[in-house]
Amino acid sequence: MKHHKVRARREAIGPHALIRGDALNVMRRMPEASVDIVVTSPPYNIGLAYRTYNDRLDEQDYIGWMQIICAQIARVLKPGGSFFLNIAGSSAQPWLPFELITQLRDIFVLQNHIVWIKSVSIEEKTYGHFKPVNSTRFINHNHEHVFHLTHQGDVPLQRLAAGVPFTDKSNINRRRHAVDRRCRGNTWFIPYETVRHRKEKFLHPATFPVALPTACMTLHGYDERTVLLDPFMGTGTSLVAAHELGASGIGIDIDTRYVSVARRRLREALGETDDEAS
Repeated sequence: MKHHKVRARREAIGPHALIRGDALNVMRRMPEASVDIVVTSPPYNIGLAYRTYNDRLDEQDYIGWMQIICAQIARVLKPGGSFFLNIAGSSAQPWLPFELITQLRDIFVLQNHIVWIKSVSIEEKTYGHFKPVNSTRFINHNHEHVFHLTHQGDVPLQRLAAGVPFTDKSNINRRRHAVDRRCRGNTWFIPYETVRHRKEKFLHPATFPVALPTACMTLHGYDERTVLLDPFMGTGTSLVAAHELGASGIGIDIDTRYVSVARRRLREALGETDDEAS
């Protein structure tokens, strides 16, 4: 796979680092075992309209490229770190996420497989929203995958911190729980905030809500020393989540426009103004 030859440009926004450059080249220059958590959503290879990336490669080329990317993620991830890989297939390419994750077995252990539910119907009511499919063959695609990958499969998790209250409060005493929290499980209903125009998605074809990286970081655990990496930062959502939790983030993206949006979002989170946006 050919990469854009882009000179990396790094800038600090508060405790965070934004790097405009090719993810693979930038990670190759990062120190080994230097990040605690990786949360990222790489291109899905399903034909989305990125400005600077061809999202419809030959499937084996895509998987090979992702293997190289993930090998670098493994190198920079600390021994007790967590890598949350958000990816989705499509109705026409349903096998792709599973083909990819199978090819990563020599690099990582799949510690948990989380299903991110974006829309769900309970009886006659629908919660969340989805992109409708105009097809007589396929049903609407309402979920994506979050693969939780670790070095050895033995990373302790903050299950209750990332959990939910009991619906039946009698479970608290009956099952001798210390607090009114239970494990959330491996199905996460996290809807998008409603958007009615592409500008509300920051002109990016595949944003995810801040609540998704927040949930990933909460499950792993974090403090003010935690360093998050997103090698496909896009418009900076993972870094916004890291900032809101009091951690620091490193974001990489090859697209100048997306880096500019990420810069503006982080500066707004810091209560600053973005001079370049004026």
